Amino acid sequence: MSVQWYPGHMHKARQQLAAVMPAMDLVIEVLDARIPYSSENPLLAELRGDTPCIRLLNKKDLADNQRTEEWQAWLEQAAGVKTLATSLHESAKVRGIIDLATKMVPDKVGGDKDIEALIIGIPNVGKSTIINTLAQRKIAKTGNEPAITKQQQRIRLSEDLVLFDTPGMLWPKVENPDSGYRLAVTGAIRDTAIDHTEIAYYAAELLMSQYPQRLKERYELLELPATEDAFMSALAKQRGCVTSGGRVDYDRVSKLFLQEIRSGKLGGLTLETPAMAEREEVLVKQLREEKARKDRERKERFKKKNSKRR
Repeated sequence: MSVQWYPGHMHKARQQLAAVMPAMDLVIEVLDARIPYSSENPLLAELRGDTPCIRLLNKKDLADNQRTEEWQAWLEQAAGVKTLATSLHESAKVRGIIDLATKMVPDKVGGDKDIEALIIGIPNVGKSTIINTLAQRKIAKTGNEPAITKQQQRIRLSEDLVLFDTPGMLWPKVENPDSGYRLAVTGAIRDTAIDHTEIAYYAAELLMSQYPQRLKERYELLELPATEDAFMSALAKQRGCVTSGGRVDYDRVSKLFLQEIRSGKLGGLTLETPAMAEREEVLVKQLREEKARKDRERKERFKKKNSKRR
């Protein structure tokens, strides 16, 4: 699944991010604990440089605890990176971000200048709720739809720490097809921009491989069907997602299945592992190289065509 979703305010947000990043002492990146790799914004890595970074694996209550620990260990291999696993229901844990931030920039604590921290995250990752919890008052708008925050905000969190909020920002193109699917499964991409049936089938195939017992228990299946198509058909019949003529209503059952995944009714699910991220990063590199080759060839053809005209 190739995703290109770059509204005008997100283009502006990227420009603003590039402008303020050199002045930041710390970056706080909010990730979705269910998809830490796919919810990481590659533009941030490009702009952050060696600025210290806290990576919050948010919505940990919807993720697989063991895999969350694996992700934290993997992410902290990078220089200058610390992680916290958080949930929107754990206010005290979220406010612990302030203490961690001051520990990561100790030379500015109690000084004449504030610690300036930038918080960033893709749409629908829970960033606005985290900001409100940190500030202990409602500052940022929250909602179930992606792309709520549209302007930067400056928020004082403590005597030493000032937080700069940014709009929830996706990048120009999600190059990794699997990341595009997983972003859609978790709801980071507006439902109006996806084919529910295609996304549900992807989710079914993934969960049949990684969490077969969860599916059997949730949907009371003695045996897991052999294919995702058979699974979706069985689910549709069980949940009454069929027409009066007995035909499967694929759109209806797909929406139901995705909603159950997103709400945690199947238990904590993590849809990717560090090993998957490493393999897919190789694929992304190959896709970039292939695109660069085609761009060079296209420019060369254009150049030759113009030279013949002369």
